[in-house]
Amino acid sequence: MNERRKSKRLSMSGVLMMKSLSGNGPSSEVSIDIQNCSRHGLGFSCPEQLTIGDNYQAELTIWTKEVINVFLQIVRSEKRDDDGYDYGCIFIGMPDSDRQRIAVYETVEELVPHDDDDEDDD
Repeated sequence: MNERRKSKRLSMSGVLMMKSLSGNGPSSEVSIDIQNCSRHGLGFSCPEQLTIGDNYQAELTIWTKEVINVFLQIVRSEKRDDDGYDYGCIFIGMPDSDRQRIAVYETVEELVPHDDDDEDDD
């Protein structure tokens, strides 16, 4: 299969708080779990059903514990067996400075060995 992604996907732990901008849904914040992140978008899971095409404002807590305010558009949705949902979204209107923060982490991830890469030959 050909890789069609524009950027490498990064594993990132964190929480994303979302508010609907469409005005149709509840205005409460929803906590979601980030599965992967790139300079162009996020993959995340969420217990709430969101609509493809809707835009959301979000506060993304990155690995440095800084908060980046972003706007997202849902482009993919898949229902999981445990009554949750997996989503894919793209960043819309993200400043280049915030994209660069993610790009720096991408570079660091490539250079730093991970514990699961180490093998003992004992």
